[in-house]
Amino acid sequence: MPGPFPRSLRDKVPRDHQETDEAHARRRRIVTGVGVTGAALLGLSLSSRPGSRRFYVLTFGVAATWAGGALGSGPLHLGQAQRRDQSLHRPLVTPVVTGVGAFCVFYGAARACRHVPVLDRALTRVLRYADRGSTPLVIATTCANGLAEELFFRGALYAAVGRRHPVAKSTAAYALATASTRNPALVLASVVMGLLFGLQRRASGGIEASALTHLTWSVLMLRYLPPLFRIEKLNLAVPHIPAEKASPTQGKLTRVVGGSVG
Repeated sequence: MPGPFPRSLRDKVPRDHQETDEAHARRRRIVTGVGVTGAALLGLSLSSRPGSRRFYVLTFGVAATWAGGALGSGPLHLGQAQRRDQSLHRPLVTPVVTGVGAFCVFYGAARACRHVPVLDRALTRVLRYADRGSTPLVIATTCANGLAEELFFRGALYAAVGRRHPVAKSTAAYALATASTRNPALVLASVVMGLLFGLQRRASGGIEASALTHLTWSVLMLRYLPPLFRIEKLNLAVPHIPAEKASPTQGKLTRVVGGSVG
């Protein structure tokens, strides 16, 4: 029966991921310890100075913690997608398209957040890490953490929470870990995207779909959100000075920042 979600999020593919009670208990213990450690490191990383060596060390440390804990907790699964003829295949195109769609929604939401002071400040604060850092390193840490989060939250943790409401539980844990950053914009994003990733995990039985969506969404956000906020803030910061009253230097600055040349 059709539901509110598309087939890629609604129809569950067959899978057999049974674990012994002992293996499940072990996974839960590891997930609990790693979850607390990773959340603490995440909070520390986003309290570091943007572009600093400490920031990069901590962010790579967060990724290593999530990934190491996930891989050490027990078997993880890539998952599959189901075609209309019921045949199974590895999810590829649909997760990437989903990531693009999620970015478009968030881009529009980011523009709206400019009119909500608390979210405007929160977004500006977190986007400093993209603006003031080394672009290759920022991309590397973004991708490493996106993949590691899927290994842990939609891989190990999702398997550890049991069969009752795993999407809701894994999303709540994801938001709780993100709350260590004390950034309301990141927490809101973690709830929305955590729900999307959780539905992908439930439907596919693995982490490949959510990982591809997460990476696509993250890279697009990293590429297009900082310029949006940077340009708008510059335009707001420079007052209009009539040409007849401006000094030569003031006139040039106004024309360049305001977007006119010549």
